[in-house]
Amino acid sequence: MAVFGERRVKVFRLRVDVEDGEACSVRLELEQRLPGFDHWVLDACFLEADGLLAIGLSDNSVALWDLSKRLFLTRVKSPEKCLLYSMRMWGDSVKSLLVASGTILNEILIWKLVSQTLEKSLLSSYKRNTHGVEDYENMHFSDKKYIAMHLGRLKEHEGSIFRIAWSSDGSKFMSVSDDRSARIWMLNSQSQNFVNKAAGQDDIQIIPKLTIFGHSARIWDCYVSDSIVITAGEDCSCCIWAMDGKLIKKFREHIGRGIWRCLYDPSTLLLVTAGFDSAIKVHHLWNSSFHDKVEDKVDSDNANHDSEFFSISSPTVSGHHGPLDSKSEYVRCLHFVEENDLYIATNNGYLHHAEFSNSKDVIWTEVIQIADMAPIICMDAMVMHSDTSPNREDIIALGDGRGNVTVVYLTVSDLGPKIDLSFTWLAEKDRQLLGVYWCKSLECRHIFTADPRGVLKLWDIRNALFSDTLDATSQKVPLIAVFESSFGARIMCLDVSPQDEILIAGDKKGNITAFPFPKVLVAHESNGIQQNVPSCDRFKGAHGISSVTSVHIITSTSDHLEIHTTGGDGCICLFKCHRNVQKIEFFGMRQVKELGTVQSVFSHHASENQLLSTYAIGFTSADFIIWDLENETKMLQISCGGWRRPYSYYLGTVPEYQNCFAFLKDHNIHIRRHWTPTQDKKLLPQVLHMQFHGREVHSLCFIDLAGYSNPEKSSNLYIATGCEDGTVRLTGTTINSAGRWCSSKLLGEHVGGSAVRATCFVQKAYTLLDKSCNTIPKGDSDDILIKNKDNIGLLISVGSKQVLTTWVLQPKVAENRLVCSSVLDVDSKQSSESTGDGDPAMTFQWLSTHMPPKLTNRSKIGHVKQNNDEGDYSVVQPNQVIMDQLENDWRYLSVTAFLLEHPSTKLTVCFVVVACSDATIVLRALLLPSRLWFDIALLAPQESPVLVLKHIIAAASVNCKENAYSRDTYIVVSGSTDGSVTLWDLTDTIHGFMQLLSETQPHMVTDCQKRPRTGRGSQGGRRRWRTLPDRSLKKINEAASLPDRSNPDTPSATENASETSSVEEIGTTNNQNYVFSSSQSCNLPVVTPLHIFSGVHQSGVNCLHVSEMKDCSYSIPGMSYCVLSGGDDQAVHSFCFTLGSLQDCSINTSLHSPDNSTVKVICQQRVPSAHSSAVKGIWTDGLWAFSTGLDQRIRCWKMEPSGRFTEYSHVIISVPEPETLDVFHEREKKYWIAVAGRGMQMVEFLSSEDD
Repeated sequence: MAVFGERRVKVFRLRVDVEDGEACSVRLELEQRLPGFDHWVLDACFLEADGLLAIGLSDNSVALWDLSKRLFLTRVKSPEKCLLYSMRMWGDSVKSLLVASGTILNEILIWKLVSQTLEKSLLSSYKRNTHGVEDYENMHFSDKKYIAMHLGRLKEHEGSIFRIAWSSDGSKFMSVSDDRSARIWMLNSQSQNFVNKAAGQDDIQIIPKLTIFGHSARIWDCYVSDSIVITAGEDCSCCIWAMDGKLIKKFREHIGRGIWRCLYDPSTLLLVTAGFDSAIKVHHLWNSSFHDKVEDKVDSDNANHDSEFFSISSPTVSGHHGPLDSKSEYVRCLHFVEENDLYIATNNGYLHHAEFSNSKDVIWTEVIQIADMAPIICMDAMVMHSDTSPNREDIIALGDGRGNVTVVYLTVSDLGPKIDLSFTWLAEKDRQLLGVYWCKSLECRHIFTADPRGVLKLWDIRNALFSDTLDATSQKVPLIAVFESSFGARIMCLDVSPQDEILIAGDKKGNITAFPFPKVLVAHESNGIQQNVPSCDRFKGAHGISSVTSVHIITSTSDHLEIHTTGGDGCICLFKCHRNVQKIEFFGMRQVKELGTVQSVFSHHASENQLLSTYAIGFTSADFIIWDLENETKMLQISCGGWRRPYSYYLGTVPEYQNCFAFLKDHNIHIRRHWTPTQDKKLLPQVLHMQFHGREVHSLCFIDLAGYSNPEKSSNLYIATGCEDGTVRLTGTTINSAGRWCSSKLLGEHVGGSAVRATCFVQKAYTLLDKSCNTIPKGDSDDILIKNKDNIGLLISVGSKQVLTTWVLQPKVAENRLVCSSVLDVDSKQSSESTGDGDPAMTFQWLSTHMPPKLTNRSKIGHVKQNNDEGDYSVVQPNQVIMDQLENDWRYLSVTAFLLEHPSTKLTVCFVVVACSDATIVLRALLLPSRLWFDIALLAPQESPVLVLKHIIAAASVNCKENAYSRDTYIVVSGSTDGSVTLWDLTDTIHGFMQLLSETQPHMVTDCQKRPRTGRGSQGGRRRWRTLPDRSLKKINEAASLPDRSNPDTPSATENASETSSVEEIGTTNNQNYVFSSSQSCNLPVVTPLHIFSGVHQSGVNCLHVSEMKDCSYSIPGMSYCVLSGGDDQAVHSFCFTLGSLQDCSINTSLHSPDNSTVKVICQQRVPSAHSSAVKGIWTDGLWAFSTGLDQRIRCWKMEPSGRFTEYSHVIISVPEPETLDVFHEREKKYWIAVAGRGMQMVEFLSSEDD
């Protein structure tokens, strides 16, 4: 195979070792390396008949390379001298070679090579050791010289020609352009085999055959054959067209900046696409509904006779056409029980069974008709298989318009269904019965009914179901429990866990409610006593204002159980319910953008404990879609008219080969069935290379698992990346993976898809101790700032629209997850392997999202009153602050954070410092675990926007003279666009806030935000924002009337936590105001700079890193630091300083700070041209430093004990436009450097023993 790019071509040999008829190993070996060209290589084509390799160049020339002799033979230039955007060649010999060139003038030139006899050979003048091929156009072989013959010029395109594709026989070719069109051209010749003759231009006609439009952006690649046309473009879509220009199918499974290449194999019907997102995906066209339109010539092993699409009509419905009324006969409900069995319920009370083992011979059976011909409103089926009988047992529950429930017990054999038992009872009033639900955990002994007002009723049908009489209508069906939701909305789905004694129900308005479900309800026969069961907890707006479509409870061995729900908002939500308190807590969500509504989730298990893949089943507009969540691919798409029509689906053990879907249209039931025996089938991979970000990566950080595993046995590295498209991903690799990424999973997305500009990982949690605390440890200690043993790992990401999102790292327990636990897993497929290596599988859970509120009511802006100096109120113009919030386009540029725990209250606070593009720096606090946000202080004045933030935590130490404890110190270091570096002291502010927090404990009153704002109505519809004016934090817990949190039926408790999450409460203590973070407040205390280093860089400080100085003779341990920075001026600057007053401890230094005795500069150094372009990332640990820039170099610097640094080595990286850098090191010897920009790359650095 020939691999080419820019000016280079390499020839590889692919070797496949076969054992027992199967490939056991594949090796790629370099065969030849061609000399460099003077122009870019656009195409390469093997001329097998001549043993040559034709190479197409961007100057509209073709070079011929002899593969056996390993030398250039000739280079032929087209008479049309111009630069090209694209070139494609076709042929297996020089005589048959055809060249299509797409010029920068929007033209396509068609030419070929023709030979002329030479009088004198010039072959002897060729020098084999020549390194270039600039003057090879006069070279020849076999006493023939080849010249270019122009065949045609095509000018129909109105944009640049990006790609050209030839058909397999060379009779037609296709071109795609910047004008978003694809055009097909036919080549006709008077001679039958024009490609093997020196035909003239007049002998060949190029006829335009077809023009195709359909992409919303530029088209990058194409394919053409005799039956289909394929295009792939910048809009991330791959379209399949018929030869008449009709769109057959569209795939949209890539993300970001488009699909670069598509490849199609007509013999196997495999379509492969590759895009900017790094993913290479395989589409099995035979498994799609349009298989009969794709190719006629198909290998017999892959024939599509297993897929069927046919229509059936119910006997009582057939022939009924025209307008419908309440008495008309039509299909209301469909339900698959197996791939060949479908139950149909009609408006006149009929229940039919259709058996279609042979699609051409459908066997209909009328099972039952409801009394009074009442319409069947709802239906549910439960299938049971007996160990003693080969027959299947179906139990069908029907709910009619009269409020009656009918249960039909059938035995299904080869002869068809036979009724064993049926009984009916009145469950609701007329038109009040809307749902009947079986629950697998309760088997067939109990059934639920639902009405429009959110009331669930549990019925005991054991006596009636197991009666000896055929007609059990005389048997009484007792009502044993009533579950009433406080939301008053119709219950759409439910699940019960008798083991955990809980029932979870989802309603039509997107809410979920938890009810206690004691085992005594179903353990024994009912005593006739009806129980009214109140709810124990609820979650408003779990799926916004869209209906909850499915609920699934997953039992675990931990202290909580998981709840997975799907909804009409296209989201899969994950909740935790604690066993002791039965409180629902949101912890994760996945939005399936390809689905407008997710109906359910199906899991494919290879064994009981091995999950292969997970599928989301739902609808987008009028299409039914099955989406592979693991591979991010579309498995099935059927146009059916949408989810409002009666429909049913059935999936086998391997959904790729076993799936059925039925829907109603025009009074006919249309069935699409693909069912293949899976014994001899192998699942072909759907993803050949994992998916990454589809746009530029702005930030990355290593996730240190040292707190959760033994670092000596750790073999996995994880990197969190934030992208321009608003997504955050977790990418993993193994230390010994030989340069291969192992996994990449989508962690989440910022609200509204706002771009992620910065990320940071916080793991070290410290205990706050100072002289004001009563828990000073005994004895002398230099580490008063104690690292907690039970660490909390937080990942924080910030970006556009001032969105700040927090995730918490959770070690994952190896359990049998049934539904979609892999949605948030780092690498679910390798979790068992990593656990065996000593690294536990980990997962991140969404914790909180902070963003400024949206003021949507412009009519209420009006005129605001302002208090002047005299105390009078005057009417002024509309508030400019409000107007700015309405048009908020600010973005966060950087973030840094650290965790503190109060020793007496055990409250954990995450302090977050964010820098905004409006040149403001705000200190915020996230109170854990209640997820309350506080705005604490404003760091000002700051004239220029800050691009980078870092923090320093200096442990409280023993005073040298007085032997007394001093407080720990919190310093923030910022680098701004004016080239200055500023130090901010937050010590007093943080200590004051922690002291106030211990006194007021606001988390005891105010609940927390529960769900990220994504999708329509994601916060439960309209919210009533409530404020508590003039209430101090100290008075919150002293309020006389607190809401009764234990009773969810009280008016104060019926408000969802998300409604009260952004309450503004202002408290005044020690002349400091701390505001619940709902908006930018002007009442925040201001922290002034501790020290400003002006002119560090000539322009913006793009990156900086802080490390503690080690082995420095004139530094104080734990108080001396080195700041390394890089900027747009291509320079790297460092300065070392010492914190604290120097009069307490003796230190020899000749450098002093002129304006502040707290910061003493020790030394500084500047390397003016560290990189040949802007420096974008830097890192140091005090021993080594690494930097990267737009010059695509990683430079390694050796740090000296004095604080000076020198360049040690450098390496060229493959990432274009690098923007960020982070380093993970092990015992100061081995370093892993990750660089990201337009892609991501990791470099390993091993320091020598001498260093």
